[in-house]
Amino acid sequence: MTREISSSQSPVVELGPGTGVFTRQLILRGVPQERIALIESATSFAHMLRRQFPAAALLDIDATELRRCDPFNGEKIGTVISSLPLLTMPAWRVFAILYGAFHILRPEGAVYQFTYGWQCPVPDSVLDRIGLEATFTEWVFANAPPAQVYRIARRPDAIGRA
Repeated sequence: MTREISSSQSPVVELGPGTGVFTRQLILRGVPQERIALIESATSFAHMLRRQFPAAALLDIDATELRRCDPFNGEKIGTVISSLPLLTMPAWRVFAILYGAFHILRPEGAVYQFTYGWQCPVPDSVLDRIGLEATFTEWVFANAPPAQVYRIARRPDAIGRA
């Protein structure tokens, strides 16, 4: 999930960090905690994350409100990573999350989405409406069941839309 991410793609927003598995990997890849914002609305996870990553920004907001999020005082985000279960969400929620993510991302920024599905969890209609393209990046066989990672980025013809 974090293989393509380094400190040059920070700051990073992580959606649904849960127990912090990917957060730890981001730090190991050189992203300082101060350059990570964790979006977690589950209180039990939030308390654990605060203890583990005291220098990271921890925001208790719904991911559909990302467009109003400014964890780095006006600085555009380099990368968003998401473990949110997009496959179980209605298309309007997926649209709101991705629209918000690309609103706060730099033009060359990307969303990395973890999924248990056999295809990209973002409906084509959502990708088209925002001007995005999804690219499969890798299988995660260490997971049970195995998972996939997709890189979602602006199509070259859509830079500046969201």
